[in-house]
Amino acid sequence: MAELLKLVEEHEEGAPGAPSLTDSCLADNRLTLDVYPDGCCRLLRLFKRQPAEVVQVELLRLSSNDHLLDAALIILPYLKRLKSLVLKGGHVRDEFGSCQHGSLTSLPPDIGTLRFLTHLDLSFNSLSTLPSCIPCLTSLRMLLVSHNNLVALPENFGSLSKLTFFSAMKNQLKDLPQSIGELAALEELDLSENVLEHLPEEVGNLHSCTELDLSGNQLSSIPDCLGNLKSLRRLHLHSNLLVTVPASLASLPNLSRLDLQSNLLRAVPPEIQTAPFVHLRGNPLGETELSLQADESSATELRRLFLAPEEDSFTVTSEGCEVFLACGIRFYFPPEAASDSLRIHFRTLAPDPRWVKLRHHDVLLSKVLELQPHGVKFQQEVEIWMPYASPETLHKREVVVRTFSGQSWSDLRTQVEKRRSKKDVARCSVLHFSWFLVVSRLVQNECKVSTEGTLLFSSVDPNIKVTFPPGVTEETRSVKLQVLPVSAEEIAELTADAECKASPLLCLSQDSLVDFLTPVRIQLPLPLGVTGSNLDWSRLHLLCGDVEGQTWDDITNEVMLELTHLCAVFEVTHFSWYWLWYTTKTYIGGIARKVYERLRMYQVNFIALQRKKDPEQVLLQCLPKHKVDPVLKKLQDRYRGPEPSDMVEMFEGEQFFAAFERGISIDMDRPDCVDGRLSFIFYSHLKNMKEIYVTSPVDRKGQAVKGQVSFYRGAVPESIPEDASRRRRGPDSLWLATLPIKLPRLKPRWGETSSSSNGFSFPPLNLGNAETGYLTQANLLSIARRVGADWQTIGLNLGLTYQQIERIGYNNREDLDKQILDMLFSWAQQNSEDPDCVSKLIRAMKESGRQDIADEVETIIELGRQKYRESIRRVGLEQESSTEDSAIAMT
Repeated sequence: MAELLKLVEEHEEGAPGAPSLTDSCLADNRLTLDVYPDGCCRLLRLFKRQPAEVVQVELLRLSSNDHLLDAALIILPYLKRLKSLVLKGGHVRDEFGSCQHGSLTSLPPDIGTLRFLTHLDLSFNSLSTLPSCIPCLTSLRMLLVSHNNLVALPENFGSLSKLTFFSAMKNQLKDLPQSIGELAALEELDLSENVLEHLPEEVGNLHSCTELDLSGNQLSSIPDCLGNLKSLRRLHLHSNLLVTVPASLASLPNLSRLDLQSNLLRAVPPEIQTAPFVHLRGNPLGETELSLQADESSATELRRLFLAPEEDSFTVTSEGCEVFLACGIRFYFPPEAASDSLRIHFRTLAPDPRWVKLRHHDVLLSKVLELQPHGVKFQQEVEIWMPYASPETLHKREVVVRTFSGQSWSDLRTQVEKRRSKKDVARCSVLHFSWFLVVSRLVQNECKVSTEGTLLFSSVDPNIKVTFPPGVTEETRSVKLQVLPVSAEEIAELTADAECKASPLLCLSQDSLVDFLTPVRIQLPLPLGVTGSNLDWSRLHLLCGDVEGQTWDDITNEVMLELTHLCAVFEVTHFSWYWLWYTTKTYIGGIARKVYERLRMYQVNFIALQRKKDPEQVLLQCLPKHKVDPVLKKLQDRYRGPEPSDMVEMFEGEQFFAAFERGISIDMDRPDCVDGRLSFIFYSHLKNMKEIYVTSPVDRKGQAVKGQVSFYRGAVPESIPEDASRRRRGPDSLWLATLPIKLPRLKPRWGETSSSSNGFSFPPLNLGNAETGYLTQANLLSIARRVGADWQTIGLNLGLTYQQIERIGYNNREDLDKQILDMLFSWAQQNSEDPDCVSKLIRAMKESGRQDIADEVETIIELGRQKYRESIRRVGLEQESSTEDSAIAMT
């Protein structure tokens, strides 16, 4: 004991000023110190002053976010009477408002000697392996290790023979030890949201188990032995990869809930499908009952189509099929989904904010997928898998597929499939085809409220809950709850006040315009660092906001605020947005409006880079500031250019333009060129990038040009708050940034003054056809300007022989321009009668690493198709488009 006290004194010397300790800190042999930011320091000082009392403690709670945790752990083996020990993280939030995991990675081995310990909570920590002392705690009844990084459990885990509750949700468990079957007393087992691929047969020995949660794993099957769990009442298997389930589950005598939602079940045994306690939504089941054997045989015979990049349609028959697009999109048409043969057309579109209406805090993660024919109803649901950008920076959010009906957008029930080597995909099921995209939104919890009342929790923050008492409504209504976490660092930065604090923002909505009949009780957590025992009431403000975040009213004096240690409780009869603030500032409503506006903005930088081999090729991109350095590092071998622009702020879906100035110009015929400026739409998680070729007037040929590219805002979007719009007015309100473009030599565009160039004369050429789009001689000249030193690789991928390439190079050895023209037009003349020649050209450019030219050709072809369709409509040869198709302009 003397040595321990000496160690405590050493740690105490580096500790902050002594907190005030009272006898209330140690009451009824309980120490609850996780509510204090210096809880471990308090324990050390208390142990130094009152060691005899501390060693009698039976319940101890500490925060594992405490920087003195390692010192406090030294004391634990001496607390021989300890029955309950809580060492949880999550008491500190990161910059995104997410709970920060604690620093705990192990426990002292001597903790295994605490023979009275029955409850141990190590949740929200950084454990990669279970501490070796835990299997020695033979009296342990409850063990919680959720939200860690565990990849396996030890083989001797079964020695915890008295364990009745075990939670290891949100880890990385890949398999389970066979000894888990030795936990004869185990009643509740939660292994949800891991990466389990199979279960050991020994799981069938858990005869006392009443609830088993295996949801959110990667299980493709479950063993028949689960039919031995006669005490089982609830079995959660949703969000796995199950293709089959044993029929024995239906015969479990006490089972009241079997959740099989969001799996890959295309058929289940009849005794399970008809059981009232089974939930099957989100599975590709047919409308008729099929035996498992029939399902397997049909799956093996299902036709699989793999489409090439240039294909834009396929045929579905009543036999069904699986279709894989080159871009990663996938479809599953079950048998009998289409009653007759049906031709499906598809295309991906750049999102246009004029009709792609994002809600506040939505983030677009994909382009728009259009599927035709619109309005046709399938006999069974068709499944769609859409890849999407899945950044790690989106915390406390969920991914959904959103569809457009021709009038409005709505969210579909979506299942996310994580992939390690490829893009994650979002899966949905539909009966009609229209337009689809993938977005990330704030996590949405919802429920039905009837006259009996109910309780709604937030899955983002369990401290946020809404209580609906009995008699709250006469008719059942749907209620939705969303939470926007806001970190303390963000509030301090946006308000320039380190003492200003705010709770998470609570957004409540319902599908009824009628107020509730009786008050609804809402609980919100107090701002971080504020507790009910230490706050100053004059600094606490409860704000009520409108759905646009434009008006924030202080309703503190209009409601009865009740405080617990960490939460505030109040009652309302109608729904709005609610936000707790703790500050000395007076006009808090205006401050909240500005903070809310800034939370919707992204800090971005612009880059303008030139290819080292061909300085006339310029890459323009708008990047969120945290992506700038990684992107520049990736491009540095092929590009050079000035430093990125200064940081500016933009909204998701905001339009901006790039204008080349001071002697530099671009092709004005580009479809994305508006009044001489390139049009962009900023989406934070899509590539806001274009690679273009610049030119100069003919009389500047041979002269060095020091030009520039300037970036300007477009029209102010409707969804931008009034304050932000007001700041953008004035003579320079639209200017964002300017970057220099230095070209040592600029050439006039080939074919600009005559039909010949560099001694070449070209016969008229039109590749393709009017319906699919032409490439004209002028288009080929424009493409030739972009080829540069890659002409030999492109020629080989176009099908020219090595001998042809060598001859072209030798005949034009003094002039790179002639080499490119000779190669490109020789190929064009040889293939002008080939209906697939344009697709071959696009494919060759992609294979040569020139995606920029491939994109340019595709843009030209699409523009040609549009002009052809417009001309057909003008002469009345095309039928009137459907009402739904004419609802919006897709181009």
